[in-house]
Amino acid sequence: MNGSTRVIEQPRSATRTRQEPRWRVVLHNDDVTTMEFVVQLLVSLFHKSEPDAVKLMLEVHHRGAAVVEWTHRERAELYVEQVRSLARARRFPLCATAEPE
Repeated sequence: MNGSTRVIEQPRSATRTRQEPRWRVVLHNDDVTTMEFVVQLLVSLFHKSEPDAVKLMLEVHHRGAAVVEWTHRERAELYVEQVRSLARARRFPLCATAEPE
């Protein structure tokens, strides 16, 4: 080499990494599930602070539904099953759904 610097270029990939869409977990209002249970669920399952859980519970209550979490698909589906399971154990019809962004 005669003192010149040689630059080696990295090959460009023809494929791009595709980002999975985020999924929202939506909690739906019903006429049976207690507000206290919903707050408890939001704190224990979704790790919300008590004030945030109360705000979300009231949004569900007044609007009919609220987004309580954003996550990837598998986790969102797991949350939906966990909500159903925990609610049914207490004989509540509480329902959650998972929806893509």
